[in-house]
Amino acid sequence: MSKGRDAVADALELLEEASRAFEKGMLLPKLFNHPGIFELEKERIFKHTWIFLAHESEIPRPGDYVVRYIVYDSFIVVRDDEGEIRVLLNTCRHRGMQVCRAEMGNASYFRCPYHGWTYKNNGELVGVPHFKRIYGERFDRSEWPLMAVPRVELHDGLIFVNLDAEAPSLKDYLGGAEWYFDFYTKKSRAGLEVMGAPHRWVVPADWKLGADNFIGDAYHTAFSHESTVKAGILFAENADFHLESPQWVTERAGGGLMQIPPGSYAGYPPSIVESWKQNLSPQQWKLVEELSIIPTHSTLFPNLSFLNAASIPNPEQVVPWLTIRVWRPLEPGKMELWSWFLVEKDAPEEFKRASRQSYVLSFGSSGTFEMDDAENWSSISRMARGELSRDLYLNYQMGLNHLEPIPDWPGPGRVYPIDYTEYAQRQFWKVWFEYMLEDS
Repeated sequence: MSKGRDAVADALELLEEASRAFEKGMLLPKLFNHPGIFELEKERIFKHTWIFLAHESEIPRPGDYVVRYIVYDSFIVVRDDEGEIRVLLNTCRHRGMQVCRAEMGNASYFRCPYHGWTYKNNGELVGVPHFKRIYGERFDRSEWPLMAVPRVELHDGLIFVNLDAEAPSLKDYLGGAEWYFDFYTKKSRAGLEVMGAPHRWVVPADWKLGADNFIGDAYHTAFSHESTVKAGILFAENADFHLESPQWVTERAGGGLMQIPPGSYAGYPPSIVESWKQNLSPQQWKLVEELSIIPTHSTLFPNLSFLNAASIPNPEQVVPWLTIRVWRPLEPGKMELWSWFLVEKDAPEEFKRASRQSYVLSFGSSGTFEMDDAENWSSISRMARGELSRDLYLNYQMGLNHLEPIPDWPGPGRVYPIDYTEYAQRQFWKVWFEYMLEDS
């Protein structure tokens, strides 16, 4: 048996052991750094779930494209000459060369640098040098287009793909999470736009740690980010502000709901507040207007996270910002972190600039919060390499058999009274185990 197959066989055994422990709220750290686990994740999770690749504002004109990834697969996300959004595997059908090597741009055609095979931006093969002489008259170029992703769907401008043609629709996949994501994406009738290219950096940490952190780990804010809160950079009265804020959990997603001062609207300008109110249902707006709550951190399984918060660049100003991020697996214990800054298209230009600055200072690649998190996740991933990590259990029991959901909550899913609980994290891992054990 090869080394790779040995790793997968060991991973399957590890999964059975880990799933039994997880039923009691315990998690094996070996899951963060195991080669066989990584191989199974590629096949069982990233091949069958809805993955975010881009926002439509990144490719506004015909011919605009960006190159994005799912683990090792490279894709061209392009608006073709007819204005249709297409997602094409970035691989020439002749010898497998990457046909597009720029990360973004505008092109009507993509020409492979190896042998010159040329494709239209809708994926159609239109050019094969000397094809009649070297292939003959029977060669049919229409049979050799760039491979298109089986499923492409948009949600409020977010472009998702699924490599499984038989997967449920994106709407069904989102389920109750859509109700909470509306607070991020529907503040303006004009919709969101991405400002600047996404920040990208490599972190020596497992991708699941980022997803786990953003779906439910408000507990760490008071400790990992204490200095930032005390310095007055984050819009919060104290480092424990999440303790009094609720947490929501749905089928494949979850996150935190942040308390804000009544009438503050987290610092959004009046024009955005008014359109926000018009776009949300009365039950949704009740959270903002009557309960002074907005959704803040969350994760959609497997690796898309949102963060809507506010910073204080100076004592006279509170500036909110929105970032979405993808935790792209690179190898066991290593990921590439992608982080987008988004803002409402019709927001005042002054607000757009201030919001972007607040984001960069806090959760950009060198932001004050980002450096704290990367160090935590890297340390965990290093420790997971050890031999004894197979026998070590981590405690995921916060709130278990202790907290009850809030009755008569106006939205879907289960909502718990405090964000210092691990119901959302346990839901993430529950779904992870379901996918990982499905073919066992």
